[in-house]
Amino acid sequence: MPVEFAVDPPLPSVRNVGIGCVGAGFIMADCHLVAYGQAGLPVVAITSRTRETAEQVAERHGIERVTADVREMLTDDRVQVVDVAVPPDAQAKVIHEICEHGRHVRGVLAQKPLGIDLAEARELVERCERAGIVLAVNQNMRYDQSVRACRQLLESGVLGEPVLGTIEMRAIPHWMPWQSRQGWVTLRILSIHHLDTFRYWFGDPERVFASVRPDPRTEFPHEDGIALYVLEYESGLRASGWDDVWTGPSREGAAADIGIRWRVEGTRGTARGTIGWPSYPERVPSTLDYTTIDDGPDWIRPRWDSVWFPDAFAGPMGELLCALEEGRPPANSGRDNLRTMALVDAGYTSAASHRVVEPAALLAD
Repeated sequence: MPVEFAVDPPLPSVRNVGIGCVGAGFIMADCHLVAYGQAGLPVVAITSRTRETAEQVAERHGIERVTADVREMLTDDRVQVVDVAVPPDAQAKVIHEICEHGRHVRGVLAQKPLGIDLAEARELVERCERAGIVLAVNQNMRYDQSVRACRQLLESGVLGEPVLGTIEMRAIPHWMPWQSRQGWVTLRILSIHHLDTFRYWFGDPERVFASVRPDPRTEFPHEDGIALYVLEYESGLRASGWDDVWTGPSREGAAADIGIRWRVEGTRGTARGTIGWPSYPERVPSTLDYTTIDDGPDWIRPRWDSVWFPDAFAGPMGELLCALEEGRPPANSGRDNLRTMALVDAGYTSAASHRVVEPAALLAD
């Protein structure tokens, strides 16, 4: 019997908590603010490194107030939640400032990755906890419709015991200028989505093995343009990701084969799907197909109209606002996200040492 899915992101019952935004780049202007507007989440102020950019974004999205900096924004008592969308190496300074001066701030939504590595992420989690501020992380792929639907298939038991999960990404991202100064690209910027999705689906693995190499097209120094990794679970489940930002010489004249495909095989059924993000700005909804031994040999193909970029970006903020409304930790909490950051760090450690790494050992350090 087909599963009844609930793929819409969580939203608070009362939408009156004022949001202040830090950052006015693409991810804020074209994803966060578009999704918040669609969901009726009130943004009351914005600031950016360049005031002119913030003013342009504020006019576009109908945001009442533009401030010179974060400190000025924090004087506005309407700002109860701060959405931080700045580069990873600029994030810690902003979050520390919020904790120090945000007297009215109840929650922070931080862009992923949370800081530059696990150690900094842990520091930010502990700083927010000391300040009494609820920290959530914008792991937005969890709120893509096909990813949420697959989680519901797994929870319902119709797929049986998970045996193998895979995500294969062939995409050519537009690297932003700030990425050239990080020294890393794919594992911490893109693979983090897939590693977090595996955690969302299956929980925490025991071991990680990763291998990386540079992408021939990306000109600035890096090691992890192409990232391959295997997660080993105590149950015997294996999950793997193949994240390729080269995809062959399609930009140089060859035919393109671009896309993100995922697959989960269980003892009683199989689910497969696609993620529409590589086609952005064209709206291409993500898809889910599944088949089970109880439903016969045909594929069941539910379909939805929403897309990851930008629609799913209402999910992380909506979850934080629901958690504040209900007095509980958010599912995408900073504390939980340390486990995702540990997977990323384990991937870099494994690739550098050519050995299997246990993420739990990194968390215990």
